[in-house]
Amino acid sequence: MKVLHVITGLGIGGAEQQLRLLLRHLPVQSRVVTLTNPGAVAEGIEADGTPVTHLGMTGNRDLGALPRLTRVIRQGGYDLVHTHLYRACVYGRAAARLAGVRSVIATEHSLGDRQIEGRPLSAGTRALYLASERLGTSTVAVSPSVARRLAAWGVAPSRIRMVPNGIETDRFAYDPRARGMTRAALGLPADAFVVGGVGRLAAGKRFDRLVRAVASVPEARLLLVGEGDRRAELLRVAAECGAADRVLLAGAFADPPAHPPGGRPDLPGLLAAMDVFVSTSPDETFGLAVVEALAAGLPALYVACPAIDDLPPGAAPGARRIGGSVPELIGALLEARGSRTERLPPPEAARRYDIAHSARKLLSLYDQAVHGTPVPVLPAK
Repeated sequence: MKVLHVITGLGIGGAEQQLRLLLRHLPVQSRVVTLTNPGAVAEGIEADGTPVTHLGMTGNRDLGALPRLTRVIRQGGYDLVHTHLYRACVYGRAAARLAGVRSVIATEHSLGDRQIEGRPLSAGTRALYLASERLGTSTVAVSPSVARRLAAWGVAPSRIRMVPNGIETDRFAYDPRARGMTRAALGLPADAFVVGGVGRLAAGKRFDRLVRAVASVPEARLLLVGEGDRRAELLRVAAECGAADRVLLAGAFADPPAHPPGGRPDLPGLLAAMDVFVSTSPDETFGLAVVEALAAGLPALYVACPAIDDLPPGAAPGARRIGGSVPELIGALLEARGSRTERLPPPEAARRYDIAHSARKLLSLYDQAVHGTPVPVLPAK
């Protein structure tokens, strides 16, 4: 089977890195088109052996991208087109139809309660989404929560399929040697209480509240992994709180790295260096970073995480939902500091979300879309 993946961009982000992981586990002949920004994840995809084409789209209204993408699809002779992220779904579904490809699957990575890919939900956004959605074969939700949101937004439940995000679980197994090496490389004391977070440094992640909370916990350190337009603001907040020397912004890390790290810590090593993981975002479509933290044996505190909340009770004993205000965060961190323990064993949730399971489910959807096998309807409630 020949499959073309179309994605809006390939900078470091959750949907982008999820595509790379799936490509590593899908036994099909794949190629990727990125509409914009062939960044670090594009380099990783190509290092893994999958070609990447940059379409050179200049903005949302670059209508010339449509015939360019149509030509790429037609010339490639693809059996199926798989789109990822809002702009790629709108343009990719239309281009696939114009190129004569009738099997078109889209994965919805980023539909939250109040935003899609960080944009506020609006009537125009919804209308364009629904109009293009009808050009495809089906839409994949990455969690039951996203499936419910899609149905509430107007996508027919009969067209919704559920394939959860996944991680390469074994890569995150706790390594005490990596903990020591990473702390030494970052200048973190071996006995420090290190609070960690992973994600874009964007307003919606509310890392400013975590900075303020850590500043109020004596001797605690904060290690944030990610990059974004709120970096300078977070450093300013840390300075205002008198905690500039206790807040470390480590930058973004492609995971897995495209090349051997060469002495630079990787994401499993950074998680090994932490003592507790905190996700302060109030609006998530999945919460993959929390699952990675659990796979690393970390206790995980989260404000919103459908990946955990959609599971049966007891599937993730190391995870706990908390309030997102600064006083609530302070209380949770003080409690976590007082109950520091050895690493936890990876819970059932981490195994349930192994990327190999997700790839098998997706491959089944590909076969059903291309060969016409009936697909069970996913309940949207």
